[in-house]
Amino acid sequence: MEALSERLSDLDSHVHGAIRVIAFYDTLMRRRVDVPALARSSAGLAACVVGIGLHGTGRVVRIAPDGREAPGPPRPTSSTAPITLDEEEIGTVWLERPGAPSPLDEVLLDRLALATATVVERYGPARTTMADPALVELVVSPDTDEAARSRALRLLGFPAGQPLRAVAVRTCLPLDKVGVLLCPTGPVKAAPLSDSGVILAASVVAPERFPAGVRAGIGAAEGPARSWEQARTALRFTSPRRPALHYAELGALALLAQVPQEVVRDNADVAAIAVVAGNPEDLETLDAYCATGSLRRAAHLLHLHHSSVAGRLERLGKALGIELTGPTGLLRAQFALAAWRLLDS
Repeated sequence: MEALSERLSDLDSHVHGAIRVIAFYDTLMRRRVDVPALARSSAGLAACVVGIGLHGTGRVVRIAPDGREAPGPPRPTSSTAPITLDEEEIGTVWLERPGAPSPLDEVLLDRLALATATVVERYGPARTTMADPALVELVVSPDTDEAARSRALRLLGFPAGQPLRAVAVRTCLPLDKVGVLLCPTGPVKAAPLSDSGVILAASVVAPERFPAGVRAGIGAAEGPARSWEQARTALRFTSPRRPALHYAELGALALLAQVPQEVVRDNADVAAIAVVAGNPEDLETLDAYCATGSLRRAAHLLHLHHSSVAGRLERLGKALGIELTGPTGLLRAQFALAAWRLLDS
């Protein structure tokens, strides 16, 4: 009976404390505080450093219990919680508590995250990455008149006249996470469309910014409609070795995308590539050789001895009916492989 009494006493204390934390944040919201004031009040309540980070703007606020900015680099967090707005994670709140977490830390962080989302939405603009697909489609469609496109851009939060580039994306990762990685500080919006995801960015996007598990084509034009067309073309040329590709890198290869698919499919070289592609090892070897144009560099990419690669290329050349080691044969193989990828895409 004594043990049960102690447990009930502890439970009652925890519930009472949780109610006080909720009431504390309700009071802060009625006072319409901003993010720094929210962090400052929370640090005093938690008696440890409190942090608030917003993904879209890159803003980080760290406040010590005395109400001042926490000095030095962030310490290891004792507990964290996501800030969610419109079903999108827009940031994180955390505690830098030395020692074991307090029993009320989870409740405190939960209320702090809700309060921060309310403050961001109230005083915004809320820098969310995900956008209404209908608005994004208006922006990238070539059939949209300029008045409707300008209105859609304003609703998406892009300043009038700002250069805008489109990225076509295929990935299992959340589009908002990919968008934030591409443009951690500038305006960026993402939305799923019928054939791929689209990301609109106000800054230049580099292929190396994409995380693993993403296939992406990057438009070169500054106008969103033309840039989206280019981005979709570049996406079709991507491969496991080059998962992110800028349209400008295609050069004359981009002309292949304009050839009717039935013409490409009937080409003898492309048909031979389709047969060879049934063997992943052969396809990888051919891809490495076409990407480097050199037997030795291909061997380096494949982590094989150059004599092994030479043997593979000799066998592949016979299967394709192409002398791969000659300049003309290499060019034929490069074009045939690129054309086959357009069909495969």
